[in-house]
Amino acid sequence: MTEREYVLGTGDDELARLALQNRLWGDVSAKAFRRAELKMGQRVLDVGCGPGYASFDLADVVTRYGSVLGVDESETFIEHATQMAEARGIAHFQGAVGDVQELDAVLEGQEPFDFAYARWVLCFVPDPEAVVRGIANALAPGGRLAVQDYFDYNSMTLVPRRRSHDLAVAATMRLWSGRGGDPDIGQRLPAMFEKHGLRLDDVRAHLRVARGSDTMFAWPNTWWHSFGPKLVAMGELAQSDCDELIDDLKKIENGEGFVQCPAVYEFIATKI
Repeated sequence: MTEREYVLGTGDDELARLALQNRLWGDVSAKAFRRAELKMGQRVLDVGCGPGYASFDLADVVTRYGSVLGVDESETFIEHATQMAEARGIAHFQGAVGDVQELDAVLEGQEPFDFAYARWVLCFVPDPEAVVRGIANALAPGGRLAVQDYFDYNSMTLVPRRRSHDLAVAATMRLWSGRGGDPDIGQRLPAMFEKHGLRLDDVRAHLRVARGSDTMFAWPNTWWHSFGPKLVAMGELAQSDCDELIDDLKKIENGEGFVQCPAVYEFIATKI
């Protein structure tokens, strides 16, 4: 998947949205790191690291005695992550431009990793099993993997249901799948793990609902304000339907119902 093909884009609006998303989901990721027994001094692989927001959280845990290598195909994202790491004095972070579906080549010459992390990555790539295989090859025996990704994305809805939102979700899934992604990737991961020598230790679901006054409401609200116009530009959603969606989100913000966010499934596995 080239940078141009990344369905969500790599512009400033997406950088800002990803920063917000990381803040809103940082507590969930931190708990996953603890459950996976991530420790100071370990070598970490952040798969599909984007602009590096989660990479820096990982770097905080392993401290300067460990290291974090973030891999992403977007040169824009890696450049941003590298600049931010330098600005924050995080010398134990390194970014690498590369296709996460070809990790064996990207990581050639690297020592085995103790921990790998992939959040909202496998759902976007045409060959998620290649990513899982590459991660398994990169981990040392006993190394841990934490994945957070979607299953049953279609369950995302406004309450009460609204036509505009259902159309936007359907358009998103259609575009996503048409570019080789899988918004329900979670259902396929246990079998992939087993096939490539990763023992599934824990799985759980995180379902967030948000009223207009809740901080979490910013997650779907900024998503649709950013991605709705992109759906229109790509011919997947009518402008009138996008306008209706924005109006309906305003109603939620004003207290009329709530948003059921897409369920995020979390998997923790061990390299056998």
